[in-house]
Amino acid sequence: MSGTPGPGPAGPRWSRWLGRFLAVVVWRTQRLGTRNVPRTGGVLLAANHIGMIDGPILHGAAPRGTHVLVKHELFRGPLGVLLRAAGQIPVDRSSGRDALAAALGVLRRGGAVGIFPEGNRGRGDASSARAGVAWLAVTSGVPVVPVAVLGTRRTGEAVGHVPGVRRRLVVAFGEPITIDRPAGVSGKAAVAHAAELIRDGLAAHVQAVSAQTGVPLPQDGPGSRPD
Repeated sequence: MSGTPGPGPAGPRWSRWLGRFLAVVVWRTQRLGTRNVPRTGGVLLAANHIGMIDGPILHGAAPRGTHVLVKHELFRGPLGVLLRAAGQIPVDRSSGRDALAAALGVLRRGGAVGIFPEGNRGRGDASSARAGVAWLAVTSGVPVVPVAVLGTRRTGEAVGHVPGVRRRLVVAFGEPITIDRPAGVSGKAAVAHAAELIRDGLAAHVQAVSAQTGVPLPQDGPGSRPD
């Protein structure tokens, strides 16, 4: 996979403070397990995906600067200018090669990348994981921290819904998952195995955090509502 020049490992400081403002001032975000995120070196933050503001909240709640993969449709107009200036990574979900190359560059420079393995907003139970996050984990060799994002969408709310001011949200960082590629195992098999580990680890983490905090997952998926 050929790479293109990507963002630096930490990203602009103002971007992190803007994310923090959204997380703790606009909404009431409870952060848990931040010690599980390595303070240095490359790391993947793999989060479940339920609502419109998951990306900004993950960015603001993380204990270090992050570059979050965001669908390329949002990189338009003033919001697109802001996202690019903040160092976020546009991803075309029909062909994410450029996004994966940029993310891999960040990881190899010792940065943190936020990614939503499910790909689309939905119930957020992490019942599936796309190959991209697994490929990044296997290729880079960095740890994968499962992240539970809760409260950004409730049952009955559209996937594009923006929650009201001061709603309680939860972002919980779990124990890192180490992805090893045994000698003699093909790349395809290694990626498939990594996807399974990440999916199962994230799903278990999300369920545990939901039970611990009392913040439920939405019981409906996107259905016919716009993503």
